[in-house]
Amino acid sequence: MEEHPVQDMMRLMASKVRAIANGISGEEVEGLIREILNAKRVYVMGAGRSGLVARAFAMRLMHLGLTSYVVGETVTPALNQGDLVVVFSGSGETKTVADIAESAKNIGGRLCLITSRRDSRIGRIADCCVVIESHRDEIGDESAEFEIRQMMGKHKSFAPLGTLFETASVILADAIISRLMEIKEVNVEMLRGRHVNIE
Repeated sequence: MEEHPVQDMMRLMASKVRAIANGISGEEVEGLIREILNAKRVYVMGAGRSGLVARAFAMRLMHLGLTSYVVGETVTPALNQGDLVVVFSGSGETKTVADIAESAKNIGGRLCLITSRRDSRIGRIADCCVVIESHRDEIGDESAEFEIRQMMGKHKSFAPLGTLFETASVILADAIISRLMEIKEVNVEMLRGRHVNIE
């Protein structure tokens, strides 16, 4: 089968995501899982592409049988004490998201952040934080270095991706769901029973 530059980029992305996975703290991930299991309800949010990752995570939490909502939806109820807000934000500084995070804390909700910057506006008030490192590794091959710089948004001409944060985040979120399935002893048939049936 003929090779294609897109396949090369996929392999490069996969290798970068593997390196990111190796750098994520297991303790931080376990802290997030504990918060999810202890929460009465889980609210998720993010802006832009991070918001899309958050929505996918909320859907999978619902499939697990947990009560989950996306912040900003018309059917999302008021947040109460004992509820958890999970924020996806690479910078941890997005103003609209940070404003809501601060409001959630003032109400008495718990706050968890998935980010590349622990020392950020949201990170400083979060009850738990999972850091996805955004720094790039040293690459000996200059051509590979150039491609990674483009993927990491170092070159303005590379518009479609910009960052690997969201890619790593969606994989992390699905891996967390897999771990929650093990803990709650949920099988695929149980998930299928909660899947939408009016599409």
